[in-house]
Amino acid sequence: MCKGNESRVKEFFIIGFKNTENVKISLFVLFLLIYIVILLGNVFIIILVSTCQHLQVPMYLFLRNLSVADLLFTTNIMPNMLYLIVMGGGDMSITGCFIQYYVFCGSTFTQSLILMVMAFDRYVAICHPLRYAALMNHKLCLHLTFWPWAICFVLFPVEIASLFQLMFCGSKIMEHYFCDFAPILVIASSDTSIVETEDLIFSITLMFMPFVVVTISYFCIVISILKISSIAGRWKAFSTCSAHLTIIFIFYGTQITIYMFPVEQDTFYGKTVKSLLYTVLTPFINPIIYSMRNKEIKRAMQQILYKNSKRTVLPILH
Repeated sequence: MCKGNESRVKEFFIIGFKNTENVKISLFVLFLLIYIVILLGNVFIIILVSTCQHLQVPMYLFLRNLSVADLLFTTNIMPNMLYLIVMGGGDMSITGCFIQYYVFCGSTFTQSLILMVMAFDRYVAICHPLRYAALMNHKLCLHLTFWPWAICFVLFPVEIASLFQLMFCGSKIMEHYFCDFAPILVIASSDTSIVETEDLIFSITLMFMPFVVVTISYFCIVISILKISSIAGRWKAFSTCSAHLTIIFIFYGTQITIYMFPVEQDTFYGKTVKSLLYTVLTPFINPIIYSMRNKEIKRAMQQILYKNSKRTVLPILH
């Protein structure tokens, strides 16, 4: 129970971005454009992989799932963030806050597991090319796409249930632009040790362990590539996983930036900038990298553009 004159908080006030009144229109336009690029880029990848026959292979089926997770992650945060920019902050119910945090963590951990699966796929393709078709069969691919979603979204409600057990008394102000773990704990009035332990377990299991698997996979991949005698052969092997490797550096790099340096020592603006790295910048860069650095994606784009131009020209000729 809340002590003294403190009343139990039923909703949070999320302040968004402080002292940005003079630039809020510019911020709104910037983030809106970024959100549109993220939406179009990921939807385009999903459509390409779903419609192009030569992209119906494990690597691009996993990429389609990564794009879906990216869309879910971004849409969970950015529309409300745009609202907070315009309004200068806004209320959110505790239930709504925890749902946003649930979707945020579920989609983040799902991305981590999918990146691990994609690293395993590249390991099999480069280190065991003759057995690739047999190992990465349709049944295994279905399991590797289903379980990342199931594990993250089915197990994570355990932590959400613990969050609902917390008491929030007095202050309702959350100094952030979405419901994240640290800002929730800052305004909690009861003991948070249980939920902190659960969060640590989930982070180790669904973020650190996949990173270890990815690191081991690429260590084996590098060794296999170095054994290739010709430079052209080495470059061809490396080019098949260069886009994925870039995404891995960005994704885990931003996560390490957040967790390696205690946010408690940051200013409000320091915390905000760090959070923007993985909530805005990473989803913005992902589809661009896969569109610009992947030969098969570019080939699929060229085929679609060629077909559309052909359809446009033929009626004119007739």
